[in-house]
Amino acid sequence: MHAVTRPTMPAAPDWANVETVCLDMDGTVLDLRFDNLFWLEALPRRWGELHGLDEREALVRLKPRFDAKRGTLDWYCIDHWSEELEFDVAALKLEMRDHIGYLDGALDFLERTRALGKRLLLTTNAHPISLGLKDGHVGLAQHFDELVSSHEFGVPKESPEFWTRLAARHALRVASTLFVDDSRAVLEAARVAGVRWIYQLLVPDSTQLPHAPAPGFAGICSLRDLLP
Repeated sequence: MHAVTRPTMPAAPDWANVETVCLDMDGTVLDLRFDNLFWLEALPRRWGELHGLDEREALVRLKPRFDAKRGTLDWYCIDHWSEELEFDVAALKLEMRDHIGYLDGALDFLERTRALGKRLLLTTNAHPISLGLKDGHVGLAQHFDELVSSHEFGVPKESPEFWTRLAARHALRVASTLFVDDSRAVLEAARVAGVRWIYQLLVPDSTQLPHAPAPGFAGICSLRDLLP
């Protein structure tokens, strides 16, 4: 694992006025290493075997398909990719479930935030099949009040409309909400929607070096950095 150079610490949230904490799943609570392994290595290798291609050539052919859907619900949709690639994506994810795990500091943050009496929502773009698989393997539901997939709203978190629909269906006030995600596009949508405290997780994959903070957003290396 690479040594982490920590960024300048951002201003802490005003915990006395935080009602709800919304956390992304992959790359914020769970280690994005699983997803990187799956999409960049395991899936190209298995799909390539079915089409007589080596892993490198398979990834070259798959990448334009992935890029065309990035930022849309289809990008996160297991059913879409299973149909598009004529391949059982869910089955391969199940095979790899032992690679699913929490990021350092995530469980400590969840436990201590719960002790502060805050409402905890997992807000993810992950398809319900992926969410169910990960919950079943690492027990996400026991740490959150609700597990929310953007698929129930028909819009991804990259759209400010996600927050409008989340607020309406789950009685959320964005003006008293703290949100953490690793995606710049998702953070920008949250800011447009009026979410009060927004932070970027800079080490979504524990095996990689920290990202540079996106302009205008406070960056943290671990959820633990936000604890009072």
